[in-house]
Amino acid sequence: MTIIRQQDFIDSVADALQFISYYHPADFIKSLAKAYEIEESPAAKDAMAQILANSRMCAVGHRPVCQDTGIVVAFVKVGMDVRWEADLDVVEMVNEGVRRAYLHPDNVLRASIVSDPAGERKNTRDNTPAVVHVELVRGDKVEVSIAAKGGGSENKAVMKMLNPGDDIVEWVLKSVEGMGAGWCPPGMLGIGIGGTAEKAVLLAKEALMLPIDMHELKIRGPANRIEALRMELYDKVNALGIGAQGLGGLTTVLDVKILDYPTHAASKPVAIIPNCAATRHVHFELDGSGRAEFVPPDLSDYPEVKWQPAEDARRVNLDSITKEQIGEWQPGETILLSGKLLTGRDAAHKRIVEMLSRGEKLPEGVDFKDRFIYYVGPVDPVGDEAVGPAGPTTATRMDKYTESMLGETGLIGMVGKAERGPQAIESIRKHGAVYLIAVGGAAYLVSRAIRSAKVLAFADLGMEAIYEFEVRDMPVTVAVDSKGRSVHDIGPREWKKRIGIIPLREIL
Repeated sequence: MTIIRQQDFIDSVADALQFISYYHPADFIKSLAKAYEIEESPAAKDAMAQILANSRMCAVGHRPVCQDTGIVVAFVKVGMDVRWEADLDVVEMVNEGVRRAYLHPDNVLRASIVSDPAGERKNTRDNTPAVVHVELVRGDKVEVSIAAKGGGSENKAVMKMLNPGDDIVEWVLKSVEGMGAGWCPPGMLGIGIGGTAEKAVLLAKEALMLPIDMHELKIRGPANRIEALRMELYDKVNALGIGAQGLGGLTTVLDVKILDYPTHAASKPVAIIPNCAATRHVHFELDGSGRAEFVPPDLSDYPEVKWQPAEDARRVNLDSITKEQIGEWQPGETILLSGKLLTGRDAAHKRIVEMLSRGEKLPEGVDFKDRFIYYVGPVDPVGDEAVGPAGPTTATRMDKYTESMLGETGLIGMVGKAERGPQAIESIRKHGAVYLIAVGGAAYLVSRAIRSAKVLAFADLGMEAIYEFEVRDMPVTVAVDSKGRSVHDIGPREWKKRIGIIPLREIL
């Protein structure tokens, strides 16, 4: 009988979460490097270059690949011949490991978990609790698959009870095209088929723990129906032309993973959960001999991609920018921002709009007149950093506040990731403003452009407080220009036509 000690389990969970915060899985790096080599879209290729450069920087510097260090999901399989030497139960031990990992002083990870989700939504400050699935299995070992799942990609999860005769491929294509870019492609799709509603979703999440092997599958060919379905979906999803960061290009997904389970004769449950460019998961096993060991990927696995801004990139001084100047910017153009940049995301926007509706003045020092706001929740700094990894959050969550922000505060520019909805785009056009995107999945690289950071207001919101950053040559792309033209419409539409392997009826 194997004895698993509490401290070994807790330490292994903590070590695993630190490990995946700065090391991409080697299969992801190799697959993304192949996609980068063949990419023909300049905008998508530049985004991939930033992600690859960021990944190597994080591996060397031991800092998070993304500012959204995720909600922890753990699948724990406990052998029935295992005995525990522990005072805590399995879920409590996982949470203690999470707590220690996210509060590690050498690599602090962002606490993103809020309690009372339908009410106060108060940050728990240590990223607990995790979502833990425990299963009793045969054997004398404990197996753990653990992931840190970003909110942007998790928010794009979809599930549907199809009829037995419905076409899975058709539904998946419609669903992926409706996801937009908020899940930060290129990444993976986890698909669960069968069981019941909750089983299909669980299968989809488990599928994301599987290794990327589409390249090998393409070479050897499918051995069963599921592998054939994976290949078909991989080809057809990429033919949608969504591309890296939704900018249009050849690669939207690096792999499609599918798990299935028997289901009721009247049912066909199907779920999709995407995984973003900050893919973070690892598997480990405990056999009673001590804590798990994690072997870092070899730096030779990382391609020699040293991202540099394009020579024709437009340099902009945020401290003297005018509406007339931003009116010249074109969709897809690269901009390098320097000067003072305000920040704010969901909770801050909600407070601001509520204050405006009550006729109250904004907090002292907060003035959006002719300014830009960056939708970001940064990681706390360590050492001599001005700020920790500080990549963009999904801008569509701020759409409901955009008209008030542009119409009542004098704001003229926004920076985030992913597309904007029709209402927000109309507000941007109406007010002659602009929306820019930074690359999701390149948070550490972006943070190197931030020279100083100070909290101006709403300090109680933690990472959602309003900061003022001083930036130098922060790389962004014009996503919606002052005339309301969106690169997220233009780019994918152009590349879908170029790729052109899907009959139009299949994606309508």
